[in-house]
Amino acid sequence: MSTPNGFPQHSGACVTRSPEGGAVQDLHAKKAGKAAKKEAGGNGVLTFEDPSSVGTSLNESLKLLPDELKAHMKIKSITPRPPRKPRLERAASLDEKSWRRWRRFRTSQESLTDPNETSSSNGSLQEASLSPPVKGRASPCHQCCQQNSLHGSPEASEAGPMGKSRGSTSDLGKRASEISSAFGGLLRGKAFAGSKPRLSQIMPARPLPPMEFNVASHTLRTANRIDSDCMDYRHYSQHKFGRVSSSLSDTRLHSNGMVYDNCSTDSMKSTFSLLTPIRSKDVRSRSYLEGSLLATGALLGAEELSRYFPDRNIGIFVATWNMQGQKELPVNLDDFLLPTDPDYAQDMYVIGVQEGCPDRREWEIRLQETLGPHYVMLYSAAHGVLYMSVFIRRDLIWFCSEVEYATVTTRIVSQIKTKGALGICFTFFGTSFLFITSHFTSGDSKVNERKLDYNKTIQALTLPKNVPDTNPYRSSSNDVTTRFDEVFWFGDFNFRLNKDRETVDSILNQNPETDVSKLLAYDQLTSEMSRGSIFKGFQEADINFRPSYKFDIGKDSYDTTSKQRTPSYTDRVVFRSRYRDDIHAVKYSSCPVIKTSDHRPVFALFRVKVRPGRDNIPLAAGQFDRELYLIGIKRRITRELQKRQEQKDQKSSSICSVS
Repeated sequence: MSTPNGFPQHSGACVTRSPEGGAVQDLHAKKAGKAAKKEAGGNGVLTFEDPSSVGTSLNESLKLLPDELKAHMKIKSITPRPPRKPRLERAASLDEKSWRRWRRFRTSQESLTDPNETSSSNGSLQEASLSPPVKGRASPCHQCCQQNSLHGSPEASEAGPMGKSRGSTSDLGKRASEISSAFGGLLRGKAFAGSKPRLSQIMPARPLPPMEFNVASHTLRTANRIDSDCMDYRHYSQHKFGRVSSSLSDTRLHSNGMVYDNCSTDSMKSTFSLLTPIRSKDVRSRSYLEGSLLATGALLGAEELSRYFPDRNIGIFVATWNMQGQKELPVNLDDFLLPTDPDYAQDMYVIGVQEGCPDRREWEIRLQETLGPHYVMLYSAAHGVLYMSVFIRRDLIWFCSEVEYATVTTRIVSQIKTKGALGICFTFFGTSFLFITSHFTSGDSKVNERKLDYNKTIQALTLPKNVPDTNPYRSSSNDVTTRFDEVFWFGDFNFRLNKDRETVDSILNQNPETDVSKLLAYDQLTSEMSRGSIFKGFQEADINFRPSYKFDIGKDSYDTTSKQRTPSYTDRVVFRSRYRDDIHAVKYSSCPVIKTSDHRPVFALFRVKVRPGRDNIPLAAGQFDRELYLIGIKRRITRELQKRQEQKDQKSSSICSVS
């Protein structure tokens, strides 16, 4: 009768045989049990609780030494015990653990002597197979032991009690322990397979889903795309860089097109860049002074534009504010520059100021402090008390051309240039932008003077200078606004409402919310634009806010002085484009919380279509005001630390009283 393992079954005794099939010696089971309990703690022998089903198989397979050695040593019978519960290692299954244990056994065992030979032998146990583990429930240790067990092995060598090459009693006990340890892995797979379920190596049932490369948002988008001229990297690397082995993480990176060779894998296991790889030969041959509109790899080309703006739309914030020359600046500009609607900040911020504060640098520092480290000031210019500042996301400064500006003075009599226009232009990718801030002539009835200011500005503003026109066939030498793709004109235009104060107040009281359509029927600018006498080709978004002029400083009430000026929409933002539907107005509103001037700031949010450009335009090469950036960020950090300290002091100084 045989056991499930294929070994003869005996009850209560350990049987040994010589290679020639000599006499069989039975050892009493009771003596074997006592010896096993005594030796279990120190010799590392694996023991089993069920000697009838497991121990007999082990004892049948173990080959003991011949009779001539029994006089020199005391052979102890072994009562097997079940192995300890397997400890799961991370990234290793039970089959892998059994294979590693068998390999350790092979490398650490010493040679056994043959009972027919008198000399020692250094030969080790022979294996039928040395192949790595294969899929299946049986481990390689199990296969090797079944095919090449010690039962009846002709290669067992003789060992005597004397001599350097002869093993001692303790050596033999150690060998028996090692053999038992080897069979422990074998029996663990079969004899106790039903006691507890074994956990196999965890592998995904199907390939992992690809990463979401499109992280596009309503602001600056950076999508991980592989250029068409770089798609052969994967095939090139598979032929040139052979991979001996690959982990799951490596495979995932390769399958997603993120890694192209072993070196890249080693450097990208913990973190990887969203930048597209560039071949060395492309860097050698690429020229940024030449290039067609759709040239592959062009710095301002279609591929680069689509990488940052998949829908080719950029968000622009345009604002105007007449500061009335006040030295005092608002405590907080967040509500002005960072309105809560929409949720995302814009890619570009352009702020024009009329009658600016005496300290222009302080104003720019406050702007930088509010916008934070994600934005840098690309350019700023001034014409008397007219200020304009252009901030852009720092990731985009490499795609801007050189920035140019020009000014126009409309009031020559005054030494201080309070009336006039200031223009700034540059090209972003392949789209040219012109921003103009103006302060026209004031007065309720001076509509013609304001139209003259407009005409003088479009004729005298000499832009562009060095930056090439993106479409010279649609340009006019008499109108600067026709020489650019996208034009934004904003400022204090001083157009009033043709109605008395009482009528305007009554309309405002009847419609305290945003219904101002009745007021706009009396607006001078709306009337003149409809006639085509001013801002030809320009548009204005729908107005849904109250008049921005004239307030009592620090209050929400309109002029309460003796002059009783009529509330009016003097501060405006208008726009025009060479191409239809290139500019889409998202929001047009005022900022009523800033009350340091008699004007309320007015701002507009736009979505503007951007086109790819050529590489032959003069680039700004990452130009920005670094000194302003550092000062603004230090101010921001200092303000945050002071705020935390004030909160800490407030908590520590609070007193709780119990009545």
